[in-house]
Amino acid sequence: MGNRLTQISTRTGDDGSTGLGDGSRVPKDHLRIQAIGEVDELNSQLGVLLAEPLPPEVRELLVQIQHELFNLGGELSVPGFELLKTEAVQALDQALEHHNARLPRLQEFILPAGTRSAALAHVCRTVARRAERSVVTLGRAEMVNDAPRLFLNRLSDLLFVLARVLNRANLDGLGGDDVYWKSQRLADHAATPVGTGDPSGAEN
Repeated sequence: MGNRLTQISTRTGDDGSTGLGDGSRVPKDHLRIQAIGEVDELNSQLGVLLAEPLPPEVRELLVQIQHELFNLGGELSVPGFELLKTEAVQALDQALEHHNARLPRLQEFILPAGTRSAALAHVCRTVARRAERSVVTLGRAEMVNDAPRLFLNRLSDLLFVLARVLNRANLDGLGGDDVYWKSQRLADHAATPVGTGDPSGAEN
């Protein structure tokens, strides 16, 4: 293994194929390789986010997520193998509940903006969704365990919440709150005098 990790350029992929963890070789545009690549990109984007000033609790959480994403990629690299545990998904559920409970309710959709760290968390969120889609696509063609799909789904939700947390942490002085979409519906609602409009509050 040490020699394998040290020898980065093997030239075995010059023919457009790459090796899986079980020793088999597949084309580099194989659905499994695409999914592995999306997870790798997600982990790399988290590395960029971790280069920013972050609250210690968020930093610790993201580092643990990076390790779990490595497990996820390892599982995808060996067909039929299980490496990512359901406990990893449960840990994301707990983190999601913990951080979301501290945030005010959203008034409207928010833009992926604010502090640099919050904006990067939104980038990670979108890459997580793309990785999830790739895993779903792979799962239609080959057997894939549930945990990778569930983990990526939860992680995308968590990164949305963490972006809100990071805007409020405001460690670079560029945030402080959510950046709300300037919705005409919200503007109309704010301009409506109390006691007018649809008393049921229902929307068409």
